Amino acid sequence: MTTHNKQLLMLAEVKEIVDKLEENEEMKLYLKKFTKLSKKDALKLKEELTALGNVKIREEHIIKLVDILPKDAEDVNKIFSDTGLTEEETNAILEITKKY
Repeated sequence: MTTHNKQLLMLAEVKEIVDKLEENEEMKLYLKKFTKLSKKDALKLKEELTALGNVKIREEHIIKLVDILPKDAEDVNKIFSDTGLTEEETNAILEITKKY
């Protein structure tokens, strides 16, 4: 099998794809349990986080933020363990994620 391209997906996007499949009941149950947002809301949140325009926030960080929906600074800092965020940057992220 050859991989032609790589694309990061949010759980909400994966759930939509897997729901169309007839098999993979275990995967469907997993996604039902851990997907917190609809695809529409996930895309909206992703757009809001991207709009921050912070170069420290890479696409893989945004995907994790959407999937996990951190509620406090500690959760945000776990996602950004490879990058140091200031308190202001962390609070800007939390302001957005708390709306969801």
